[in-house]
Amino acid sequence: MIRAFVAIPLPDDIRAALVALQGQLQVGRVLPPENLHLTLVFLGEVPDPLLEEVHLALSGVHAAPLTLRLAGLDMFGGARPRSIHARVVPDPALDHLQARVAQAARTAGVQVEARRFVPHVTLAYVNAARTGRARLARAVAGGAAFAAGPFDVHGFALYRSDLGRGPARHAELAQYPLSASPNPSDPA
Repeated sequence: MIRAFVAIPLPDDIRAALVALQGQLQVGRVLPPENLHLTLVFLGEVPDPLLEEVHLALSGVHAAPLTLRLAGLDMFGGARPRSIHARVVPDPALDHLQARVAQAARTAGVQVEARRFVPHVTLAYVNAARTGRARLARAVAGGAAFAAGPFDVHGFALYRSDLGRGPARHAELAQYPLSASPNPSDPA
């Protein structure tokens, strides 16, 4: 079984801006720079043969390249926050890409969670009981003016995530270029 997800990798300058922002948070367990990405679909634990089917399905995803921006911070977890993330400015092209990736995963046989897509980049995992809700709220408010981008997205990737001591280790398994045409050599 392979723990896997599909995500958009971030350019180095965006990653550097996020690392600087992490340094200002001073709460939680920050993710290492190499783990910063924009998840499109979490696949969970997938057997090798099914992961190959996912790869084939993702190879058939066609969507146009897009441009994204990050703006502000937020938390997931409601009354008991569990993570702090940088928000991605809403973009219909991103929503379209995410829907196509999720459909490809379903077509391959993966049971994709049926929750609303909230585009974000996780920065830190937090323990609200240990840190305190007010301190977390101040950290998020301190990053309200954060902005990064725009940055162009020309593809997405399939990753494996290995858990163990310390942070997860992510390894890119395959890349998928974005092209508005089913055949990249065809004129758009």
